[in-house]
Amino acid sequence: MSILVCGSLAFDTIMTFEGRFAEQILPSQLHILNVSFLVPGLRREYGGCAGNIAYGLRQLGAQAVPLAMLGNDGQDYLARLKALGVDTQHVGSSADCYTAQAMIMTDRDNNQITAFHPGAMSQAHDNPVPARTDITLGIISPDGREAMLSHARQLHAAGVPFVFDPGQGLPMFNGEELLQFVELATWVAVNDYEARMLSDRTGFSLEDLAARVQGLIVTLGAQGCEVWEGGQKTVVPGLSVADVVDPTGCGDAFRAALLHGLEQGWALQRCAELGNRMGAAKIASRGGQNYLFSVQPRNGS
Repeated sequence: MSILVCGSLAFDTIMTFEGRFAEQILPSQLHILNVSFLVPGLRREYGGCAGNIAYGLRQLGAQAVPLAMLGNDGQDYLARLKALGVDTQHVGSSADCYTAQAMIMTDRDNNQITAFHPGAMSQAHDNPVPARTDITLGIISPDGREAMLSHARQLHAAGVPFVFDPGQGLPMFNGEELLQFVELATWVAVNDYEARMLSDRTGFSLEDLAARVQGLIVTLGAQGCEVWEGGQKTVVPGLSVADVVDPTGCGDAFRAALLHGLEQGWALQRCAELGNRMGAAKIASRGGQNYLFSVQPRNGS
């Protein structure tokens, strides 16, 4: 069985600022903001939500099928995906655009400032959900606005259960559109900031939103996550991490584990436990696609 991963493929330029953003930005002067950050550390990584999630799924032995777009500079990325064993037949290419680019700056407290150029991702809506009987699960992760809307409708119409993961794309949608996503989805996964925005824009509490899906997951970083099912909230504790190197892609690693567990028919809490473990493994390495992880047998299963 295969998991359809709708989302972005991007190149990440990751910069390290050795100070704290809060010490450089004066709240009283935000109306004339003009700051410059010295970033001694700089590297380029393969990224994008679809790429990071597909990488995580391959770490777990699951078959990932990205539905995404690359630009005219994306041949190396396509070759990498194929080398990982990712099914790339639904990765489109645009001759007129660059691949999406994310410029990510991280400070010493792991706060991040990101600038994003969508590039070929803006054409992702021209790449429809494929009619494949082997695709039994999907995810709508951050992508072009029209692509997220159309792919959600197409997955629902095809009867394929999916996770709605708006991520940093959430501000593109109004309350009515977000509520439509929730109604179409089977599960919703957001971080704590996105959860507040989702609630504010739709006018519904998390408890109300959770009642509209089979499960709602709210990730809390080092504190773990909240799992909402049947009107009940369960807190799944996070793991202590000795070496915090780079938070880029931790949310995608969590979602790869979530999808793997859902495909296996696991309880949502068990999926979240694996997600916390996988996120902890990712944060100890740089970039979104350089960590190694495997599922260890649990109680003989």
